[in-house]
Amino acid sequence: MLKTGESQGKCKNHLTFFFLSCTAKTPADDTHYLQRRHRREELVLSHTKYGWKEYIPGTPYCADIDTDMTMEYNIQYSFPKTTAFFGRGTLALFEAKMKGFLDKPYSWEKLEDIRKVFWFYHTPGTEYVFRHWKDDDFFGYQYLNGINPVLIRKCTKIPENFPVTQEMVAGPLGEYTTLKEELEKGTIYLADYKLLEGIPTILVNGKEQYIAAPLCLLHQKPSGVVIPLAIQLSQRPGPQSPIFLPTDEEWIWTLAKTWVRNSEFHIHEVNTHLLRGHLMAEVFAVSTLRQLPMCHPLYKLLIPHLRYSIHINVLARTYLISQGGTFDKAIATGRRGLAVLLKKCLDNLTYTDLCLPDDIEARGVGSLADYYYRDDGLKIWDAIESFVSGIVELYYKSNLSVQRDYELQAWICDIFTKGFLSKRSSGIPSSIRSVPELIKFLTMAIFTCSAHHAAVNSGQFEMGAFMPNLPSSMRKPPPDVKAPVTLKEYLDIIPEMNTTSQVLAVIWVLRNEDFDMKPLGQYDDEHFVEEEPKQLITAFQERLAHISEEIKSRNKSMKLPYTYLCPDNIENSTCI
Repeated sequence: MLKTGESQGKCKNHLTFFFLSCTAKTPADDTHYLQRRHRREELVLSHTKYGWKEYIPGTPYCADIDTDMTMEYNIQYSFPKTTAFFGRGTLALFEAKMKGFLDKPYSWEKLEDIRKVFWFYHTPGTEYVFRHWKDDDFFGYQYLNGINPVLIRKCTKIPENFPVTQEMVAGPLGEYTTLKEELEKGTIYLADYKLLEGIPTILVNGKEQYIAAPLCLLHQKPSGVVIPLAIQLSQRPGPQSPIFLPTDEEWIWTLAKTWVRNSEFHIHEVNTHLLRGHLMAEVFAVSTLRQLPMCHPLYKLLIPHLRYSIHINVLARTYLISQGGTFDKAIATGRRGLAVLLKKCLDNLTYTDLCLPDDIEARGVGSLADYYYRDDGLKIWDAIESFVSGIVELYYKSNLSVQRDYELQAWICDIFTKGFLSKRSSGIPSSIRSVPELIKFLTMAIFTCSAHHAAVNSGQFEMGAFMPNLPSSMRKPPPDVKAPVTLKEYLDIIPEMNTTSQVLAVIWVLRNEDFDMKPLGQYDDEHFVEEEPKQLITAFQERLAHISEEIKSRNKSMKLPYTYLCPDNIENSTCI
């Protein structure tokens, strides 16, 4: 009933509701003008929310986010993950503080004391490293299956700046062969740390720190074991750059190997882990959020593999590589040296490096025995490639359909210009012209965000918990003569107690965790709603499960199982 003063009339207007489909569609598939308008409006908003900024000149751009407090909610860590991350960090520093290690800028008195930093977190892996860190066999093993398994390459000719002779290596090679014969057989390998030449260092605990740029010659014996043959701690040969040999006195040879392991620390953390893992993942994440609407099939394919990648990098820029962060407190390069090294690493990074099959071929390591990183990694690569092929071929029926997808082309252009600074020498495409090209690039992106990061991150605490195996700094210059070395002198060269404790706290926090983990291929958030992609996801999961069983079966007979690339242990994304 109407009240006094009110009138009643008919409404001749009507409301139209427009519901957007959840199915994946390329721009060509969206024919309705309202759908097309929505795609455009979504991307305009995304460009506003997700901007780029230059963090370190000459290195990949990153998300324009200063702190995790100003981050969009949908790319933040979940509450359980946030709690676990900061809880672990607080606990690690508290334990080191309570034991007094953080307050002691002094040399270790005994090697065994280093194990006391995080005694309760030891694993079979950390115990194996403690027992074998001085062994030549284990030194060589880490080039294949440690946390930087992408450096070793075949050597068919001794470099001119590394004048190793037959007489030098006759002992470790044995009497039945020669260096020339082994070079011809293809069993000689090289680890070259030339990227470290000229990198500036900082003061730690008020003392100058040092870096070497060594060359290390390796040999794979008939048994499959890889051993070091010779080490030169400089890129420039001469009387003040001696070549160290396994036949040298024990602590002279151990010190030379420790210098190489220190170089391994820097190349691993800055090139293999930070640049090729975290920064690439962030480039893929920001480009995807900016250039692909949520209905795009490539957005649906990629977004689970970009989960939390921006957040972890914002945390790294806040606590690790910022001014006054961990790098400035405990690592020889500091932030200043890191910036120089990171730029050099990007200048040398290529598309081949990022594509595992191409990288294996380029480094000439296809026939290396017991190279589990390669064997497991290629299985994972093939599984991802098969899955990606199925998805791409559902939505792109021809090369022309790839070329005409302007959202896809904007995405790859963003990656090329912001991630690789438009460097043609990188080999990274600035546009994608065919279905096979698209499949390869997407496979690389997903592999980088998942398997690559797992391979180079998961074992950090195992390999580094006993610090002499992976020291973050060296307190005296590389030796320029083969003078006798005592254990006391050795302990005065490797990091002090407080430096060791700070680095171990970080690598313990950054190892893989079970909180809120999404293993490779597990997609709890349903992005694809069509039946065909769902079937492809199921097939992908089944293939990964089969790979897991193969790896677990092999590992049963191994003294040090290689677990980093077991699909159960691979996170979908770079998020820790």
